[in-house]
Amino acid sequence: MTREASKAQLEIFRSHTDTLVSDEELISKLARGKPLRIKFGCDPSAPDLHLGHVVPLSKLQQLQELGHTIIFLVGDFTAMIGDPTGRSRTRVPLSREEILSNAETYREQVSAVLDMARAEVRFNSEWMDRMTGADMIRLASHQTVARLIEREDFKTRYQGGTPIALHEFMYPLVQAYDSVVLEADVEVGGTDQLFNLLLGREIQRAYGQEPQAVLTLPLLEGTDGVEKMSKSLGNAIGVREAASEIYGKTLSIPDDILLRWVRLLAQPDPDLEKLRESVERGEGNPRDLKRALARQLVERFHGKSAASQAEAHFDRVFKQHRPPEELPEVNVACPKSGGAELVEVVLQAGFATSRSQARRLIAQGGVRLDEVKVGEPDHKLAAGEYLLQVGKRRFARVRVSR
Repeated sequence: MTREASKAQLEIFRSHTDTLVSDEELISKLARGKPLRIKFGCDPSAPDLHLGHVVPLSKLQQLQELGHTIIFLVGDFTAMIGDPTGRSRTRVPLSREEILSNAETYREQVSAVLDMARAEVRFNSEWMDRMTGADMIRLASHQTVARLIEREDFKTRYQGGTPIALHEFMYPLVQAYDSVVLEADVEVGGTDQLFNLLLGREIQRAYGQEPQAVLTLPLLEGTDGVEKMSKSLGNAIGVREAASEIYGKTLSIPDDILLRWVRLLAQPDPDLEKLRESVERGEGNPRDLKRALARQLVERFHGKSAASQAEAHFDRVFKQHRPPEELPEVNVACPKSGGAELVEVVLQAGFATSRSQARRLIAQGGVRLDEVKVGEPDHKLAAGEYLLQVGKRRFARVRVSR
């Protein structure tokens, strides 16, 4: 590949990125004319990927289309440590069973963005489970505590007197060693991973390899518009969520993060681009742009038909204030003495995972029967048929029978 062609590819690598280390190194790698090995790691700490993961995956899709090899690394070993990035305290480690259960879903979800037939899927337990104590000591010898404590989250915890467990120091070292085993030419991650990615360069040098180029991408704010998207913070949109949930949650994001969401998540589309330019000029209605983005996201993960249905569902429920046309049905037996417990009805509808959660939803005013808010957790339903609504988007037809 000529240097000019390498520079043209460099612009695609740099597009919408936050940090690239470094331009000259990457141009040199590209000029060799061989597909680059591009690593992206993801710990299976939850069963579902969310739109925050889609930001780097979309960049990887671009790079895959250039002919490069994407290595999707499932951090099943590092998940047992728990990524300390951004944590104010030690993360509770997951069990091997939880990790494997979560990891099983990842290939399917990633295939919505990447061509998995042309990608490598690896698990870092492949090599870490075989690593001896002597190997681990050798790895640890290539880094100092002083260097690791430079990490902002470790430094903050250390200065604040919050304990840092020894195994947490191993997380960035293992992540770095993954790059050695995979012989990564480039590693992609979020801006919060910059320390770990740069450490990968150091460890590759220590093991006699050419250091990887590092590319970081902006973190996507969650639906609250403040914190980065995270399942644990309740501000995430999972790629496997129902089409109506993806659509409705996208329309709920604050206007001040809309343009950023479009920049990071939208795929090329002339009509959406016109709406974006109009909103950017202060002329267009942000709601129109949100609808276009929501429709595109649903179509990406569920298909065109689901996108049309999600849009129609939203309009019926939120614009026309009518219940959805198709409702799940819940049949409940009414005890001879008294009525059916509302808490139990919410549970059976699948709108809560425990009685205590169901009681909280009711007490907080999040439950309606026949469009009337019910705030008493001990409320009971007589025999009959009811329209149950929990939150803004969840409905069910409840039949209470004797």
